[in-house]
Amino acid sequence: MGSSAKRKKEKQKDFQKPKLKVGKAKAKPENFTDTSFRSKAIVLNQQSLHVSAPNADSQFTHHLSLLSSKSDSQRRDSLAHLTTTIASRPVNSPLPQPVSVMLPSLLPLILDANNNVRTALLKLLRTLPNNDVQDHVAQLLPYVRAGMTHLAADIRVSAVEILSWMVEAAGEAVVSCAGGWIKTFNCFLSVLGWHTEESARWSSNRASFGKSGSQGRPMVKVLGALAGFLDAGIGAPGGAGAGDDDLADDLSSSPWPFPLCQTSQHMISDSATPYAYLNLFGQPRDEEGEMYETREDRYRVFSTRFLPAVERGLKSAREEGGELGRASSGVTKVLKEALSYGSGP
Repeated sequence: MGSSAKRKKEKQKDFQKPKLKVGKAKAKPENFTDTSFRSKAIVLNQQSLHVSAPNADSQFTHHLSLLSSKSDSQRRDSLAHLTTTIASRPVNSPLPQPVSVMLPSLLPLILDANNNVRTALLKLLRTLPNNDVQDHVAQLLPYVRAGMTHLAADIRVSAVEILSWMVEAAGEAVVSCAGGWIKTFNCFLSVLGWHTEESARWSSNRASFGKSGSQGRPMVKVLGALAGFLDAGIGAPGGAGAGDDDLADDLSSSPWPFPLCQTSQHMISDSATPYAYLNLFGQPRDEEGEMYETREDRYRVFSTRFLPAVERGLKSAREEGGELGRASSGVTKVLKEALSYGSGP
């Protein structure tokens, strides 16, 4: 009897309403779970709070330092910021940073594995003044040649596009700098697969661009860049029939008095390194690393070392037809003009 009465008491206890005293909190149930939380603050040891925002020059320098970031999107966004800043600056105003300061951060991106980063880099390079590009061609070319001989096909195509931009911006400075003619032409032959007779028999995109479905489009870009490179190196100056007319124009527009004809040809060059061809403080150069400043020197090297391979490769490209055949016709036209001019009196 005692145990049953105790059980009844315990059951009634569950249905009894507790009497609350004033000022005392309601008792929490036994299955209560504490869900409260406490936020923690992150305190930096060195933090600088300014009322004014950083100026444009400091932001430019900051984004320039972010080009070495491990994040692909960060490098791409920083390049986009730098491009916008350079393109939107007032006309004839100096760059936020000299090209010599920007290049060490920009050059490694030529070999970047991300395609969007390389595309953003090319957009940035196109905004640089042509005069500054001419003074730094010797720094750009080694990275471009490394890209043209890279294992990844898309990096090779991007490097060829950058070389094409360099020829447009700097012209003869690309082919006349140290190693700019022979070394770069060897890279072209490597990309095209025209080194030997055996490699020229293969389809060009199979030899160097192994992506299926590309339909020779990378090859078309390479041939277009080769046409511009050949024109800058051994192209006929001024085209056909330009000799006496150009000379007469020079005489009529010359600011010098009559006896001093073509005096500007004998003045010191306006380039940043007018005596670079002397190689006073550099390493001894071999034939490939030599500077070929005149068209005659470049034509002599081309006719003895590269002409047979180029003619053989162009013949193979014409036989394939399509876009590749049309692109090869542009190179053939430049080559014919150069050969006719070189064999003339």
